[in-house]
Amino acid sequence: MRKMVEMDFEYLNYIPKAPVPTEKLYGQACSNDQITMSSWRKVWIDNTKANHERLGPFSKNHVGKYYNTNFMKPCIIAGSGPSLGNNIEELKKKRDIKLISCLHNFHYFEDNGIKPEMYVSLDAGEVTIEEITEGGKNPPSYYHEKTKDHTLACFIGSSPKLLETWKGEVVWFNAPIPDPGIMEELNKIEKFEMYISNGGNVLGACTYIAKAVMGSNPIAFVGSDFCFSYTKKFHPWESKYDEKLGHAIRAIDVFGNKVLTWGSYYNFKAWFDYICTVVPGSWVNCSEGGCMGAYPEGIIMQIKQMALKEFIHQYYINEQVEFMCKNPGDGKDPKTGQMKLLF
Repeated sequence: MRKMVEMDFEYLNYIPKAPVPTEKLYGQACSNDQITMSSWRKVWIDNTKANHERLGPFSKNHVGKYYNTNFMKPCIIAGSGPSLGNNIEELKKKRDIKLISCLHNFHYFEDNGIKPEMYVSLDAGEVTIEEITEGGKNPPSYYHEKTKDHTLACFIGSSPKLLETWKGEVVWFNAPIPDPGIMEELNKIEKFEMYISNGGNVLGACTYIAKAVMGSNPIAFVGSDFCFSYTKKFHPWESKYDEKLGHAIRAIDVFGNKVLTWGSYYNFKAWFDYICTVVPGSWVNCSEGGCMGAYPEGIIMQIKQMALKEFIHQYYINEQVEFMCKNPGDGKDPKTGQMKLLF
């Protein structure tokens, strides 16, 4: 019989900054750029041409329309890591706090009655079509029809087949690609400079839209693990990636426990550690797991670790004195017979 391993679930102590220089974090985050550009060059250009012919020009309906729509207000960014399952019930209580989600969460949020401000898609492959429905409780046609009620912020080089499947509103963005040749070809199709910086991952695109375009602050992350769970799950639903670790590497999570991840996902983690260090703002990891901001030495103080329940509650905590404020002559709540003070 296998011995059960006891896990420690207290957050690591905070450290002043990452134990590696910020330029090295950036370099690690961008280490796969050349391979990515070589592999996807033709696909990006061909997809952009097809999307422009069918749905262009991109500049007529783009993500810039959301500029300052959440100025100085909180926003929750949802990745599709395994810890998202721990927070799904709390997400239902977010009320008017904006939520921006990776497209991969579509079926999961539909099954749980959660509607984000928008979904975001960055991948140019047709895998995005499968991801809309993978792990859902209903047949694919159910989710395809449900897209009519949602907005998709979409990279201009996304698969045209995804746009054929999507029935709701589409708002476009471009991605800064560090290859002048590719950018020149895209500009020939349409000079469209609504750029969304992203670090090569869709969660990065969600974050840039929330922070730079919508003006949100603070930013809270959920489902942002960048690693497998302790039980080798990759998403909070049953997935083809579960337990198929391939060439995995070891990392340290926010509780100081060892976890497995892929090199590409650890690069994404490096991107967020870099961004949260150099970009002013309040960054809160509410994933309650994963390796964002975590190192063997501790958690970087630029990313505060907090339960999602606590993050949401702080915006509504003053409601407990509502009766007193509206009834100063007798501040005792008639339902409880007690007078409530905030502190």
